[in-house]
Amino acid sequence: MNMKTRAVLTAFALAFALGACGKKKSATNANAANANRAAASRTPGPLPDAGFKAQITLPDPPAKLRAGEKARVQVHIRNASDVFWWARGGETNTRDDNKFYLAAGDRWLKGDGSLVTDMDGRYGIGKDLKPGEETEVPLLVTAPKEPGDYLLEVDLVQEQVGWFSDKGSPTA
Repeated sequence: MNMKTRAVLTAFALAFALGACGKKKSATNANAANANRAAASRTPGPLPDAGFKAQITLPDPPAKLRAGEKARVQVHIRNASDVFWWARGGETNTRDDNKFYLAAGDRWLKGDGSLVTDMDGRYGIGKDLKPGEETEVPLLVTAPKEPGDYLLEVDLVQEQVGWFSDKGSPTA
């Protein structure tokens, strides 16, 4: 093997070795970044926008309620996002204000779609949900005190963050 060929092969081997080291370093950095993201997601905080996707159904909704009447409504919830939902907004949440908790909640709307109240019933989801997992919660709703035609809208809310429907998720 002549000197020129040996120099080219040595340079190629050196470049290959350095490239492989660089890839290992990138993979290590990516693993560290993923670990940091996983650890951060365990602390209480708002869901990313992509996490605000749910399928909500009411297996047996009330047909009609009298003014001020209370009714218990079963709410079937499916995590339709690709994001893990912590029921309490994080692996542990010691806050006493329920911030970041996930809950089923209802709003009463007038016939024209305007809001009557969004401070009626709330019921926290009782367990963490992986993407695709489902649960049911009982939600106690109270019809508005004034007689009239109203629409009961059931949604999920991340307390003190926002309603899922405000991020594009459908309601029931």
